Amino acid sequence: MAPASANEIPARILMWQRVREYAVPPSMIETATARRAAGDWAGACAAARIDVDLDLRAVRHRHGTETSTRLRTDLRLLAPELLRWHMPRIAPDGLLRPGLTVSLARYGPPGGTPLQLVVRTPPAWADAGQRMSLDVWDGPGPAAPGHHPHPHPDRRFRLDLHRHLWDSARSGELARRSGAGLAPFTGLTGPPCAAGRPDLPAECAGPDSPWAVGRWADEAELLLRAEGLPRGAFTVRFDAHRRAVLELVAPDDSHAPAFRPPREELPPQEAAVLPVLPEAAARALPDLELLAYGLVAAERLHPLVAAALDGFGSPSSDAAAEPGDPRRVECRGEIHRIALRDGELTAVDHEPAELRREQLLVELGGPPLPCLRVIDAAHRSPEALPAVRERLRHGDAAGALAVVEALLGPGAMLRAGPLRDELESAAARRIEHGLFRAGLAAGRPATGAAGERNASGPGFVKVNHRPRIERYTALAIRNKRSSRPRPRTVLAC
Repeated sequence: MAPASANEIPARILMWQRVREYAVPPSMIETATARRAAGDWAGACAAARIDVDLDLRAVRHRHGTETSTRLRTDLRLLAPELLRWHMPRIAPDGLLRPGLTVSLARYGPPGGTPLQLVVRTPPAWADAGQRMSLDVWDGPGPAAPGHHPHPHPDRRFRLDLHRHLWDSARSGELARRSGAGLAPFTGLTGPPCAAGRPDLPAECAGPDSPWAVGRWADEAELLLRAEGLPRGAFTVRFDAHRRAVLELVAPDDSHAPAFRPPREELPPQEAAVLPVLPEAAARALPDLELLAYGLVAAERLHPLVAAALDGFGSPSSDAAAEPGDPRRVECRGEIHRIALRDGELTAVDHEPAELRREQLLVELGGPPLPCLRVIDAAHRSPEALPAVRERLRHGDAAGALAVVEALLGPGAMLRAGPLRDELESAAARRIEHGLFRAGLAAGRPATGAAGERNASGPGFVKVNHRPRIERYTALAIRNKRSSRPRPRTVLAC
């Protein structure tokens, strides 16, 4: 398929293109894969920026040796960088969905509150570094992380039914479970809506639909079977205000499952407790959409994903980038070069003594040389600033520093400007994440026990309380709070 123009590509596809470029860098994949192959699952999690909060000895003491053995086996099969690759994300930047607890595996019979292996994302105010945490969940209690806003596993975002999205031994099931090679809109039998029920949205049947309607019946069968139900109703959530109640039916065991709207409208109380089709099953796989639009080459995907989707993409035609020539600037009627020398970006065609004199003149208020203007602009707001900013947003601080060093040199001293502000803000936000992890972020929501909205103490936040600006406050908030407020107008009668 020929690549589509930028105007024809949906915004969500462009978001996933940035996610695939910056969120899981190749260095993370290589390091995590090497440690996982050596049997070091904890080291693989560290390489993928996942903090391990679980204690295998405590699990064995509380739940027995059999459950502990199953958990240890799953940890050895866990591909943490593949889990990060498939984690739910939010628009427009493609960051991890904040304040989320995702179930990866369950240990116990259906019903009740079985022990679950979960991964958690921090709230939005503490998402610096885009780190996650791995833990176990066996129900609310004193061991529950009270500083997390939503410690309970989410029904909508769950991966225990989609082990191919994080299990290295089952990643080959990705093509079959994602419906690769099948018609995008099959399996909808019967009318899409009924009287008194919300319709399926119009985008479900469009050519650019994000919804994998053709897989809903098979995925709903797996969902209901995991809940201990042979057949029944389930819900599909489209957004905060739209959802559809559907019923899984099949004439007999030899026929493929299908779904249709229920014959009778269910009361809201009953519809609210129905099983929810997970987002991983309801939506199309982003990698398939990127391959279809020609926005990513198969070899740029995660190796396990590329192996599973072998044959569904086209080989890349991009030639290897040639090393660029030194930057050339017109200075005093001549063409001068700007390049890295001795670990710093400098004007090659000027003598060091001349550069020192010109810099002294600039400090005294004189006009700078064109070469010095280019170097100063590269330090303050370089052309690579968007790439640095994207890497910092997705937690790739090492990649961002590598871009800066390749541009300015490892010995450069950053000058005041947008580039320095971005790096300082990222460092301050990482401190906020550390305070969140330690439960010491006073004045922030969910610092105390979860659900205590009328409590008091260091973790209590007043409803209209406006926290003061401090050195850990993000740069965007500092600029917004320090700017002069707009005058208010009053209508006089």
